[in-house]
Amino acid sequence: MAINAAEKGKWEAMGVLSQHEILKTRGPKMLGRVMLALLFVFVIILFMPWRQTIPGRGNVTALRPEDRPQTVQNQIGGRIEHWAVREGQHVNEGDTILIISETSQSYFDPQLPKRLEEQLAAKAGNEAAATQKMEATSAQMRALTRGLAIKLNSAENKVHQAENYVKIDSADLVAVQRFYEISKSRLARYEAGYTNGLFSLTDIESRRLKLQEDNAKVISQQNKLNNSIQSLLNARIELDNIRAEYEQSLAKAQSEMSSALSSKVSAQGEIAKLRNEISNTTIRRGLYVVRAPQKGFVVKTLKAGIGENIKEGESIATLQPEAPLVAAEIYVDAMDVPLILNNSDVRLQFEGWPSVQFSGWPSVAVGTFAGRVSVIDLVSSESGKYRLLVRPTLPVPDKDQPWPKQLRQGSGVYGRVILRSVPVWYEIWRQLNGFPPSLEAEPAVQVGAK
Repeated sequence: MAINAAEKGKWEAMGVLSQHEILKTRGPKMLGRVMLALLFVFVIILFMPWRQTIPGRGNVTALRPEDRPQTVQNQIGGRIEHWAVREGQHVNEGDTILIISETSQSYFDPQLPKRLEEQLAAKAGNEAAATQKMEATSAQMRALTRGLAIKLNSAENKVHQAENYVKIDSADLVAVQRFYEISKSRLARYEAGYTNGLFSLTDIESRRLKLQEDNAKVISQQNKLNNSIQSLLNARIELDNIRAEYEQSLAKAQSEMSSALSSKVSAQGEIAKLRNEISNTTIRRGLYVVRAPQKGFVVKTLKAGIGENIKEGESIATLQPEAPLVAAEIYVDAMDVPLILNNSDVRLQFEGWPSVQFSGWPSVAVGTFAGRVSVIDLVSSESGKYRLLVRPTLPVPDKDQPWPKQLRQGSGVYGRVILRSVPVWYEIWRQLNGFPPSLEAEPAVQVGAK
């Protein structure tokens, strides 16, 4: 059956419309399948493991204080005479860096040590003289003691002798007094007998004469006793005088001994002072040469020229120790510090070394280096962050590389402290809520320096 052109155009139009309808019907189904596949992949990704990390930035430093850059200082003031090094030069411990000359007037004399030795010898003579004087005074005190003993014995004997005389004279006085009393009684009896005619006047006169003689003896004996008592008092006074004179002489000798001791001690003090000054002068002359405290490189000289004066304790050069034990100094937020332990693993990126690091999958990172936390500061820095010192670890074969030998202190570093693995959905939820990374258990080790 023949189809005219009009019908043919009509069928063609209908065919085009059917094709568009067919395409319009298949498009949403395909989109739905794609979306379903993407949703399935997204759900799978949500349950994939994600390694939590704590980021931090900082610089390369040295783990030990003696490995960090230091300034070389001169211990005495002086005038620069000669530079023995240049910037960038390698020096060994004890190598000469700078030579200075004296600027203090107290040390200008080139014969100063000899002059001080002469003063020391003179003071030593003063000490010897004071020692001899002490020995002589000590001998004098011993002689005084021996002389006192002799004089005291003699004086005490005189006192005892005087006491004996007093006792004898006292006994004689008692005897003559009794004789006198007897004479008085006899005279009274004779006078009574004379009245009765028994005795003659001559007998009475004889008894009266005898009474007068006995009375004279009493008076004489009384005077003798008084003289003995006075002699005893004089002997005791002499004994006291001897003791007083000895005490006076002893006090004088002790004063001379103290004076000699004071002179000796003063001489010893001046001797010690001179010896100290001699030692200081000798040591000071050895400080005219400023030497390197350890092996390293002279990074920069802080003074220039010849003839420039420098003060005591002034920095003259910066020295970088050789072969320092490098470490990474990174800073982390205070919120993350409780989760970090000593010996926590860290992945590091150094400036100047190309690297690619995935936050959640550190195992697939390229160009990073392994480290381990060595020190965690107990106080925050001025910025409010806490400093971590990360030391190198032994590289795992076919996995890690040792830290570059070309690392220089002060260059930048970016690090991530490695924590435990969590699902991706948990990490997204934590990030959206601003929560810190989590741990499976509370840290068992107190954070701090190891």
